Amino acid sequence: MKEILQRVLNHETLTRTECRDILLGITRDAYPPEQIAALLAALQMRGVTVDELLGFRDGILQTGVAAPLSAERYIDVVGTGGDRKNTFNISTTACFVIAGAGYKVAKHGNYAATSVSGASNVIQHHGIRFTDDLDRLNRSLDEAGIVYLHAQLFAKAMKFVGPIRKALQFPTIFNLLGPLVNPSQPHCQLLGVASLDQMRLYKSVYERLGIDYGIVNSIDGYDEISLTGDFKVTTNRYERIFRPQDLGFDIARPEELRGGATEDEAAEIFDAVLENRALPAQKNIVLANAAFAIQVLERGEKDIEHCIDIARQSIDSGAALRTFRKFAELNS
Repeated sequence: MKEILQRVLNHETLTRTECRDILLGITRDAYPPEQIAALLAALQMRGVTVDELLGFRDGILQTGVAAPLSAERYIDVVGTGGDRKNTFNISTTACFVIAGAGYKVAKHGNYAATSVSGASNVIQHHGIRFTDDLDRLNRSLDEAGIVYLHAQLFAKAMKFVGPIRKALQFPTIFNLLGPLVNPSQPHCQLLGVASLDQMRLYKSVYERLGIDYGIVNSIDGYDEISLTGDFKVTTNRYERIFRPQDLGFDIARPEELRGGATEDEAAEIFDAVLENRALPAQKNIVLANAAFAIQVLERGEKDIEHCIDIARQSIDSGAALRTFRKFAELNS
């Protein structure tokens, strides 16, 4: 580790294999906490490379619990988090809209870090029990079209760095890893990022992984399509800046996206969207994010207007709500 630290301080990069081995060493208590903290700080100051991110990802997946699923093509919709906007559970709500439209979803998530309610908070709030039992997971995917993978049950390596990350009080490479360590390793993903720098990094990562992807960023700093202004989308097939008006949506006000002050308030917005009684802006934001995910699943063969119509029908017909109720029945 002393040699590795010296190399990083000299602005040298580490290989994918070296980073995987470092992660394995961390899980074996091979390094004192001070050295791990120093490495995380040095990588953060220098900037993480694609190989370094992939190496840490390899280590987390190797030391974690795998979740092989029975479906061939399914998607995860997730954000990097950390935008400190305290939005409602947009990605999670969109997942049930996507599943309600007949697609398969494997949502990977955790408890909130910088907002009132993360994906695991709102799922658990509705009485759902987290599991890593493969039979239950595959039954949920088969019968409800969606499965929820609570990160703490699968990424065992994270507990070894939890206290260090908490003590450091700034983002590290582990903040970038969350979207990349879905234990089912989906072939499709829609990822929301909080900056264009992150967009470029993840684009390179996805191209190396060879999956179908969409990466979205709202120019005003949201790690999802917020409809509060222009937003950028990059996929395997195109890179473009959209305006809400391009998709037939009004511009949303930031206060219309907020998830409230409590988990109860966040859960109420989640319910309101699926029950088709939410504010127009709340519904539109979910439709926009769901639509771009559907376009990824469709390999770009459907235009975004068609994908919006598919998502809208999922809510308007009650299919999204029925999907959630079936999911809750299977997982409570």
